[in-house]
Amino acid sequence: MTPSAPEPTADDPLDDFERRAITLQSTPRAVYVAGRGPAVIVMAEMPGISPHVARFARWVRDAGFTVYLPSLFGRDGAYPQAEAGLAVMKKACVSAEFRAFAANASSPVTQWLRALASLAHQECGGPGVGAIGMCFTGNFALSMMLEPAVLAPVLCQPSLPLEHPEAIQIAPEEAAAVKERLEREDLTVLAYRFDGDRFCTAQRFAAYAEALGPRFHPRVLPSSAANPRPPPFFERIVCGAHSVVTAHLIDAAGEPTLAARDEILSFFARRLRQEAAV
Repeated sequence: MTPSAPEPTADDPLDDFERRAITLQSTPRAVYVAGRGPAVIVMAEMPGISPHVARFARWVRDAGFTVYLPSLFGRDGAYPQAEAGLAVMKKACVSAEFRAFAANASSPVTQWLRALASLAHQECGGPGVGAIGMCFTGNFALSMMLEPAVLAPVLCQPSLPLEHPEAIQIAPEEAAAVKERLEREDLTVLAYRFDGDRFCTAQRFAAYAEALGPRFHPRVLPSSAANPRPPPFFERIVCGAHSVVTAHLIDAAGEPTLAARDEILSFFARRLRQEAAV
């Protein structure tokens, strides 16, 4: 992969991505696309496609994949300021597309994302598609397993439903269908959180484990491993270690967050390129 860029501290123009207008299920969205190889869909955390999310997408691209980065909320490329980010989060919480507070129910936007996965597979070929969700979108990669093209789901600090820290945000019948598929096709789900995360709790990971059984592979990092100087939104609104591979990642050899990033890239390589890990 290319050398790491300096820690992002300003807006990202995203000018090394192709901005595409993609309409699926009669709903148009902007999707930023870059790279070559099997497709990986990267779903941004709150408050949107930040420079740190774009940095992770570039790591995926540079590892030999075509990255699809859909715009789901917020201002694309914006550095996460506290007040602006909070406004984005409040708007998303009341949106009909995101069931931010409902337990045992899937967000309607996951249907659009499943259609995107199908399109990406058609465009890029290969055995299938990878998907990673973060924070607000953290559980979406699991719901996307209802699309047969999705083979490599990653859940980073899944934070919904916000008012039920012990629950997961997927309809029970969908969770059962995903579990059956995982077992039938010998697939697994990777998941990450910091041990002190108040949005993605130990109880939530226990609920995923109960729903999915041994196909759910949790990774829990110490909060002391988080970047101590994240952007203002994460410092003042999130208030604690949270974003494993973006805002709280420390881009230095030997860091647990960087090891998590490398494990995710290896997971995509095994599932999507059918070769040894990168």
